[in-house]
Amino acid sequence: MPDRRPPARTRRATNRGPADSAQSAVPAGTHPIDTGEVTLTADPGDPGGWFVIVNGVPSSYVHLGDPTRLDFEYVRWTGDILDHLPPGPLRVAHLGGAGCTLARYVTATRPGSRQVVFEIDGALVDLVREGFGLVRGRGIGVRIGDARAGLASLRDGSQDVVIRDAFTGNRVPEHLTTLEFAHDLVRVLDPSGVYVANVADRTEQRHARAEAATLREVFAHVALIAEPSQLRGRRYGNVLLLASNADLPLDGLTRRLASGAVRARLVLPDRVAELVAGLRPLRDPAEPDDGRPRGRTEDTSA
Repeated sequence: MPDRRPPARTRRATNRGPADSAQSAVPAGTHPIDTGEVTLTADPGDPGGWFVIVNGVPSSYVHLGDPTRLDFEYVRWTGDILDHLPPGPLRVAHLGGAGCTLARYVTATRPGSRQVVFEIDGALVDLVREGFGLVRGRGIGVRIGDARAGLASLRDGSQDVVIRDAFTGNRVPEHLTTLEFAHDLVRVLDPSGVYVANVADRTEQRHARAEAATLREVFAHVALIAEPSQLRGRRYGNVLLLASNADLPLDGLTRRLASGAVRARLVLPDRVAELVAGLRPLRDPAEPDDGRPRGRTEDTSA
């Protein structure tokens, strides 16, 4: 399953958005959702913190009083990437929602941002809205349905950032990894836009390397972030892929990642090119998988 261990507690020196209640309206425990079950577990070290565990996989950490609190390693790395983009509001599409931790972070750190979250599980969305106070009017719209179909519904050049954090069990759905999907990313992103993808991978990094090779077919710059021990093939964990057709903020990002509570390494585009040499891009199957769950299709904008 994705490695999402909470690291040492850290705080960001950023402006907070409107504070949510420190107590969840939904009691701790396990609740049925469309795709199985979700367990809400209070953080024993902080009454405002909640772990969201979907079908046994830790999926989000939500702090109701401090939306700038990013506890999972790869989520903090994503926050680092967002922090190094040009200042001002952002247009962000999230492929996968769970607790909407990163959407809350963007709202808190970049007021005026417009965001859309695509989440396949409608019951999970309802639970997050009820329990964690995902309030309407904060510039976050939630659409229930398949993430790729949601991406296809967005206008050309309409997004500054697309973040993919979607899993079926411990795997990224294959239709969110292919060359055809990547072409649609390029269409939706602003010419200077950035794509960030979370991959849970084993020591040989087969999935991350295959996705990086695919992204290099359509993006001029592809980098990745991981813990040094994983890059040395010693552990299973999360790899973040970054892709853009504009220059990435690599210098500042390298320094930020190296100084974090859990040190991470930024692998630069030239090195990524070496790592994926000879790999062919992932492609959609000739026949679409009509049995793939698509979820409900309504827009439940928050």
